[in-house]
Amino acid sequence: MKLHAAIADRESDVDIRIDGGTVRAELNGRIYQLDLNRIGHNHLLLKSEGQIFECRVDGRPESGSQVEVTVGSTRYSITLTDPKRLRSANAGDKHAGGAVRILAPMPGKVVRVLVEAGAQVAAGEGIVVVEAMKMQNEMKSPRAGTVTGLNVQVGATVNGGDVLAVIE
Repeated sequence: MKLHAAIADRESDVDIRIDGGTVRAELNGRIYQLDLNRIGHNHLLLKSEGQIFECRVDGRPESGSQVEVTVGSTRYSITLTDPKRLRSANAGDKHAGGAVRILAPMPGKVVRVLVEAGAQVAAGEGIVVVEAMKMQNEMKSPRAGTVTGLNVQVGATVNGGDVLAVIE
């Protein structure tokens, strides 16, 4: 997954691949291979090149939101933005009269369906929550409208790019 990261006054693109408990991240041409172990609700152990880092993550890493990450005793404010999601949201604004599809960002399992077919939703309202790698991602409507299609139910497994819902 390609993301744009803003950390303090530095910005960079990062390509993240998650496979089981292994995370591969490419940042500024350098590849990082990390083993990830969750030790609490927002506590992680990261292992890289023989070193172990204890991390705490405060906030939800949703596209465009800021999270506070503490590694050891150093705290970082990080904003991750998914360029694809921004394009989808902007497309919804441009085509206010057309249908907008809510897509699964990655493979995962549907843990909550927050609306029913036929429901009126506001821009930014949660539609479906998908869990991947023990992280829950709330898929939100990019604009106000009516849920005309709801293609998933709780417990369903989805692939990246699957259409979860349609908003008109």
